[in-house]
Amino acid sequence: MALQNPPSGSGQTTSSAIGIRPDLVAGLTAAAVVLPKAMAYATVAGLPVSVGLYTAFVPLIIYAFLGTSRVLSVSSTTTLAILTGAQLGIAVPDGDPTRLIVATATLTGLTGAILLAASVLKLGFVANFISAPVLTGFKAGIGLVIVLDQIPKLLGIHVEKEGFFRDAFSLVQHLPDMSFPTLVFATATLLGLFFMERYREHVPAPLIAMGVAITFSWYFGVADLGVATVGHIPQALPSPTIPDLALVQTLLPGALGIALMSFTETIAAGKAFSVAADPPIRPDRELVATGAANLAGAFLGSMPAGGGTSQTAVVRAVGGQTQKASLVTAAASAATMLVLAPLLGLLPQGVLAAIVIIYSIGLIKPTEFASILAIRRMEFWWAVVAFLGVLFFGTLQGIVVAIILSLVGLAAQVANPVVHVIGRKRGTDVLRPLSPDHPEDESVEGILVLRPEGRLFFLNAQQVADQIQAAISTYSPRVVVLDLSSVVDIEYSALQMLAAGHQRLLDGGVKLWLAELNPAVLGYLRASRFLEQLGPSNLYHNVEAALHAFETASLEDPKI
Repeated sequence: MALQNPPSGSGQTTSSAIGIRPDLVAGLTAAAVVLPKAMAYATVAGLPVSVGLYTAFVPLIIYAFLGTSRVLSVSSTTTLAILTGAQLGIAVPDGDPTRLIVATATLTGLTGAILLAASVLKLGFVANFISAPVLTGFKAGIGLVIVLDQIPKLLGIHVEKEGFFRDAFSLVQHLPDMSFPTLVFATATLLGLFFMERYREHVPAPLIAMGVAITFSWYFGVADLGVATVGHIPQALPSPTIPDLALVQTLLPGALGIALMSFTETIAAGKAFSVAADPPIRPDRELVATGAANLAGAFLGSMPAGGGTSQTAVVRAVGGQTQKASLVTAAASAATMLVLAPLLGLLPQGVLAAIVIIYSIGLIKPTEFASILAIRRMEFWWAVVAFLGVLFFGTLQGIVVAIILSLVGLAAQVANPVVHVIGRKRGTDVLRPLSPDHPEDESVEGILVLRPEGRLFFLNAQQVADQIQAAISTYSPRVVVLDLSSVVDIEYSALQMLAAGHQRLLDGGVKLWLAELNPAVLGYLRASRFLEQLGPSNLYHNVEAALHAFETASLEDPKI
């Protein structure tokens, strides 16, 4: 269980290492970051700020008891907030507050149910379906959408949401209507947050910004100046909310995407802040923990939640060691609801928008695009397409684009495996693929060593056969050695291709030898009776043995 204390590596553990004090400090410090951002993310989703506080309460407690990460902090995130807002906009187009709360409970409950169902089906591996380059592009698109969504709040204007590019055009049209006092508050907050994040990394910047803004709002009465504020926040713990089953059909597609993104972010954050002494992150158990956290949160006012990178980083940075830190953060959230709610109502909306923008810009990472481009151009274009997919098609559709891109990329890679021509480093016994980087490498005349890589099956069997045939036409060998050390599986269609290729070689007077088969591939070849057709004398433990046999036989019979 996540609340267990870590085992001692030396046989002796000090009380300060496992006691409450480090986690108390970490939990309170994380609360200073989590609570302001949770409130801000609720506004991103078009929900009251109180929903953000509820999301930083129930899910934290549930995950603390069920999760496998010692320090992961589970609440709302920028990505989940924008996805939630998009789906709620579909389910409740008129924005009716009462229906929004019910729709949120339904969406959060569906997200939790999907995650729990995935745990039963052992689908933890699904988090790997979105490749890192595609996720980079997707998050950059999300970041840009969030920034554009918050700019009207900085300016004190209202823009109807009709899509990224239409919203940008509408924003320009409404610029003459901006509120100068709102802009002043928001700009000051932006500058203050930027300065603290840049030069005072360990201070609770969001909390300070909110505290200063509330003080100014109270002292100067900014609401009378036309500055929009948060308004009334219920001074109480969350009251039970019952999901509406009639909304399930409408919300289910979006809940699938939100569940996938919640789990992906949770696993990424959990692994990123795990240290050697921590137990391993178990994906299927994380499905249970995040699923239960969302399902419980649905009945107590929470929006969809997942593991957050920034708050987890705070917990780890200030010495948090167990999930007791999350329980402290949840207690701070409860205290805020019960005591500080009236003060939070004075907070200008533009300040929350500034907080969202500062912490959403981090999703846009041009350096990651540049790094991808420097290594793999194809994956760079995947990232670009995922980025544009969010802007052109919307955030929920952007997830579909991201998944399709990742699957297409995977299919492209497995459908086009490389078949290396193996040579020998001059003057040594080292065997390696022939390459323009090593022009001095040599091959043995009369024998061609080929090494296909990956799983051979119906999708790539013909491509592998074509590459083998092209190499044979180039080198005109008397013997072809297939080094199968890198082939982990061979499917029926590929077995047929191998048998047909062997027959063509025999018809052309060329021998086929096989080397270094792994046990599974060897078993399939035996079951297919191909080894009987090939003959046991043409099977070798490794390529070196095949080359030695060829060189020895060539001395005895130059025709071999």
